Amino acid sequence: MKQEYFEIGQIVNHFGIKGMVKVNPFTEDISKFKELKTIFLEQNKILIEVEIEEVKYSKNQVLLKIKGINTIGEAEKYRGCYLKILRKDAKKLPKDTYFIADLIGNAVYTDDGILLGKVQDIYNSGANDIYVIKDSTTGKQILLPAIREVIKNIDIEQEKIIVHLIKGLI
Repeated sequence: MKQEYFEIGQIVNHFGIKGMVKVNPFTEDISKFKELKTIFLEQNKILIEVEIEEVKYSKNQVLLKIKGINTIGEAEKYRGCYLKILRKDAKKLPKDTYFIADLIGNAVYTDDGILLGKVQDIYNSGANDIYVIKDSTTGKQILLPAIREVIKNIDIEQEKIIVHLIKGLI
């Protein structure tokens, strides 16, 4: 099932005295924040749409001035909250690339039809992404590189990934 919202960051602190919040972004391209007029704050599993008044950058973090948050105390109330956008507002991906949220939970089969488990996590090793596959019966994890020789087919609609196990992978 495709997610309606994507997490794009988390508020980790306040910044300055005028209610700005410091955000750890979950997106590779943090300049995307400049394009946003509104964003959803998730607090206690409730989404609140808020207006962005200003965006600044500090190192690899995003500094946001959100309308209605004007003091350190008000900003502190949102520490730990996740920031989300609607799927329709997300960047369009090139062919054969996928949102991590759409891959998590997909069943992974070998090209021989053997179920390896489900995608539990995806992280980047520098050279390429690594899919963390967890076998639900044994709890064993398998790490698979997201390279053409290994990942043969991804079917988001069927939530199924077909892989070819190169000698020495597992």
